[in-house]
Amino acid sequence: MSRSLRDGGIGAALATFMLLTSVSGIARQRGELDLTVEAPASLAPVADRVSRMDRQQLSDALARAGLKIPPHIRVTLIAEDDPGARAIPRWIVGLASGQRDMVIFPERIGYYPYDSLESVVWHEVVHLALSAQAGNRPLPRWFHEGVAMSVERGWGVTSQVRFLLAAGGSADLANVERLFNAGTQPESASAYLLAAALVSDLRQRHGAAVPGAIVDRVARGAGFTEAFVLETGDTPDHVAARAWQVYRRWTSWIPAATSTSSLWIGILVLAVAAFLATLRKRWQRRRQWDREEPGTRNTAQ
Repeated sequence: MSRSLRDGGIGAALATFMLLTSVSGIARQRGELDLTVEAPASLAPVADRVSRMDRQQLSDALARAGLKIPPHIRVTLIAEDDPGARAIPRWIVGLASGQRDMVIFPERIGYYPYDSLESVVWHEVVHLALSAQAGNRPLPRWFHEGVAMSVERGWGVTSQVRFLLAAGGSADLANVERLFNAGTQPESASAYLLAAALVSDLRQRHGAAVPGAIVDRVARGAGFTEAFVLETGDTPDHVAARAWQVYRRWTSWIPAATSTSSLWIGILVLAVAAFLATLRKRWQRRRQWDREEPGTRNTAQ
């Protein structure tokens, strides 16, 4: 998971991480990200993979969200046997700081919402882009993470299913911030899902580039809520309630659908379907035999 390096103790760890040897760098190209990758020798293959990422594709995704390409970015890869890694919770995969620095723990990839090295890099780059475009003015955590997830992978079917299974209890923006700050992987994952659903709905209703438009207003001096209302005509709390309402309607049947009796009903339905499919194949085979000449009929069964 991503977490700001402003959190206590992490900033000091980053200072140590930056002493690592630089193993690769990429010259800035027009319209693309400028990345420098630093890593210990043990992670040199991973560093090379980051260096070869499709930077243009990421730049295009940022542009669609109304975000500008951030300045030169330094990616630092940290091995799990590094002493500094012990200060960071195991489920945290990436960290972004300010407008240019990110730290990634490649051996931790696999925790939701990260399923690949590329998705981690994309996610953290979006954080840096948001901070740079806002001029380091504060943006809510839910907005940071929701926008990062929408740019990184979009709000796909997998995320929707995860959301439906995890939904429950009261959900509001204050609660989402509490979940992000709880310090545990399950609660953080729930917060990511809520934030992703909200921003996905926001971009669908107000245009894909609305995140950048909101951030631009913040950079010009408006508070986040004021900027949000000016761009959407609605408050963040109302937009969140509307976005989550659609999914709440489905949660009522989830306990019944996942009960033991429902499981056996599902098995029975599958068995009947398989039996009917077998009968259909036998009927088709019989019709084929009936059309064959008596001398050429294959009687093997």
